This record gives sequence, structure tokens and C-alpha cells, in this order.
Amino acid sequence: MRLRVEFTTEPFDLDEAPAHAVVAREVVQAADLDAVDVGPFGNTAEGGADEVLTAVDSLLRKALASGATRVSLQLNVIGDDTP
Repeated sequence: MRLRVEFTTEPFDLDEAPAHAVVAREVVQAADLDAVDVGPFGNTAEGGADEVLTAVDSLLRKALASGATRVSLQLNVIGDDTP
């Protein structure tokens, strides 16, 4: 099964990326995912279910520990590669 996660962390700072946003982006960029797109207002990542779920767990824990007051995410099944 393949998953796609879209997420943002808050609070926003338009002048400089806050520590929680940087940490969350670093987590998904370092994860074993097939597609990662980071941007100023949202981030997406795709990959196998285990890899995405592991990355989501880590980004939630690390973003909250780095000062996030809210993490919004949406998780979608985008394909099933099992027989």
C-alpha cells in the first residue's frame, strides 16, 4: 500500500521558518520516501505505508518537541501494490 501525507506545522512565521517547521521537513527529507515536496505553506511526501507512518510518527514527536502548537495532516491511500 502506498500513502501520501500532507502536513503543516504552526505557528507560522512568514519571515523565517520556525524550528518546528525545519525539524518536520528534515524528518521527511531524511526518510526513505519516494517523493517529498516541501514548501512555505505545506509539505507532501509519498511512499510505502511503513515508511510514511514511521516518518509521520517521528515528525509529530519532533515538531511538538521543537515548539509546534498544532500539526495538521492528511493521510491518503494512493495505491495498493499488494496482490
